[in-house]
Amino acid sequence: MASLLSYVPIVNRFVGSSTATGDGGAVQSIDLPPVKVHELESSPEKSTRTLKHLLKANHINHSVIYGPNNFHNHTPHILGSAYILGANEKQLHNIYEEEIKELDPWKPSPAEVTEGDWRDFLGDIKYQRGFLDFYEDNLANKDGYEWKKVVQRFMFEGEEPLVNCLVSGLGHPLIHLGYAFELDSRQIGMEALVMTSVSYSFLHKYLDDPSYTKPSASNSTSPRELLEKMRNDKRLDGMFETPGLDNFDALFEKHEDIFLEYWNAWTFEDPVKQFQDSQEAAVAFLVGSVPPEAHSYNFFICHILTTSHAVRILLPVIPKKYHISVVRQWWLLTVALYMILDRPKIDFDEYVRPGDLKGKKWNYAVDKALNGPYSTDAHVVKAVRAMKEAAETWGDDNERYLAAAVKFVDEFRGWEFD
Repeated sequence: MASLLSYVPIVNRFVGSSTATGDGGAVQSIDLPPVKVHELESSPEKSTRTLKHLLKANHINHSVIYGPNNFHNHTPHILGSAYILGANEKQLHNIYEEEIKELDPWKPSPAEVTEGDWRDFLGDIKYQRGFLDFYEDNLANKDGYEWKKVVQRFMFEGEEPLVNCLVSGLGHPLIHLGYAFELDSRQIGMEALVMTSVSYSFLHKYLDDPSYTKPSASNSTSPRELLEKMRNDKRLDGMFETPGLDNFDALFEKHEDIFLEYWNAWTFEDPVKQFQDSQEAAVAFLVGSVPPEAHSYNFFICHILTTSHAVRILLPVIPKKYHISVVRQWWLLTVALYMILDRPKIDFDEYVRPGDLKGKKWNYAVDKALNGPYSTDAHVVKAVRAMKEAAETWGDDNERYLAAAVKFVDEFRGWEFD
């Protein structure tokens, strides 16, 4: 079984630097140091033990998709974020009790999922329990309870690996997989496979089929520059009668050509720099699209930031040949959401001013996330965590990440959904 740090050479379709494989092939990669892994099973700390028990309780009792609108179970996301930000056991219990109020118990699948037919049920939420049993049977019977081996086999191997559909379901499978690795959690790892399987959609074809990757007339190495180009592109005016997530499928059905133009426009001349730019763009998209005192942040745009954070966690531990494709999945989601949300103005430099911090530091933003009125809102806590991790990854001498986080926690009063 190949290691999660190994990769198979592929022909590189992107312009720019590459990493040699030593056997005549080359592949672009984004080489970053791994983040700290929180080993829950071996820690004697009470808060760590609490997190471990709560994650297991959620795994045993609650499905990964719930409710009539097929919402995603965010419990591991907020528990993991709060724990890493320094939450104590009481805070973790409070979060858990709030999260589980709306969750559903596992329900039997219509049929068993087996080695011979598991791909037949991809994208069918009714089979989430069947997928869980299937992956956990593999864990016990084939992979010696080494959850990363199960992830390696199903996520990264085969002609159409599951990894190429991680941004389906608004990117929740990608986020879930990131927390699995960061917390070294077998339970979250199995849930990530289930969530990816039942969220599987047509989006995989854009990564699996190379014919969708083609030259673009709008090339740029900067995501923010491309977002500005989209904002000023008159062809996108009036694309949808009203903005919102309901337009997601229609974008690809009716406007695939212009979507592909902008999706293919992002070029990778320096992959590490381009990924840094993407993280800056994710923060700018969420915080820089909200004027001061507006107070209402877009729920769907928040997922651009939290999926970017997940990519940062995963890049050091997934096969190198998938580095660019995972980042391009993030860009796929970003382009699609920007178009269907009617291309809001992004003015990060005007709306986010480090000079207004007045001595506030990260401990201020973290305290507001953990103890403020939105301490049990998964997306608020995850957003602060994502901005803090970006600052630690790239440095923040000009305090722009800090200023964004402080603006967010000070001004946030709720989410808008269009």
